[in-house]
Amino acid sequence: MPELPEVETVRRTLHRLVVGKTIAHVDVRLARIVQHPADTQQFAFLLQGQTIRDMQRRGKFLRFVMDDVVLVSHLRMEGRYGVYDAGAPLEPHTHVVFGFTDGTELRYKDVRQFGTMHVFPLGEDLRRAPLAGLGLEPLEESFTFDAFRAALKGKTGKIKPVLLNQAYIVGIGNIYVDESLFLAGIHPERTAASLTRQELGRLHEAIVRTLQASVDVGGSSIKSYVNGQGEIGLFQHQLQIYGREGEPCRVCGRTIEKSVVGGRGTHTCPGCQPLRKRISRRRPKPDV
Repeated sequence: MPELPEVETVRRTLHRLVVGKTIAHVDVRLARIVQHPADTQQFAFLLQGQTIRDMQRRGKFLRFVMDDVVLVSHLRMEGRYGVYDAGAPLEPHTHVVFGFTDGTELRYKDVRQFGTMHVFPLGEDLRRAPLAGLGLEPLEESFTFDAFRAALKGKTGKIKPVLLNQAYIVGIGNIYVDESLFLAGIHPERTAASLTRQELGRLHEAIVRTLQASVDVGGSSIKSYVNGQGEIGLFQHQLQIYGREGEPCRVCGRTIEKSVVGGRGTHTCPGCQPLRKRISRRRPKPDV
């Protein structure tokens, strides 16, 4: 599933390709992609005549900001957008087509058919599902150490599932959690509550560094991800631990292990990420 860097790359590409274009018509070829409004004709009616004024992102969601409405789109596993001339043949698995007044089309393709689209009045989308209740944006200035620490305060679960929970921090999926925890030297099975202030500081820095580095090279093309122009990302060449089980760690030489944490495949270096138990600071009772 595309994570924050990949969705941000798609957002930037679409910003260049579709901002300023006006929608003349919408052809919904697979109804279940459209979640709100449930009536696909109403969905198309709300978008007809709207000009795309901005492309924004909230977590792993794209926001097509228009005159009066916002289209919220989640790519899920393999959703893709591309801009084509109106006369170009439709490729397989094309489920929604947005025809523009300039004779071009924005087409949404999705082999797995898991993607979703919602249309809301401008501004209402942030107060409604699926965007309501999302957590901190890790690449915004508001993602300070204090905000990060507050988001994790009181969380007793293992740190990896906590970081994957979009209600706390958005956009960090399996790849970037593994990479960030490795960079911070923290085992994914440590509980969030067990992390010291120093460890939280390292983790906060690692999350920002890892995500920004991936955004800078267009994300990670692990399976089928491409941006809106069909270009792959390059961060997979910089991965330190994800997908490298059985290989030597580039830092300490120990063999990278793969396990399951919180239901997700997890990569760990036993040398760089030891699973330390929190040591009690209570003094032993004196002998009597």
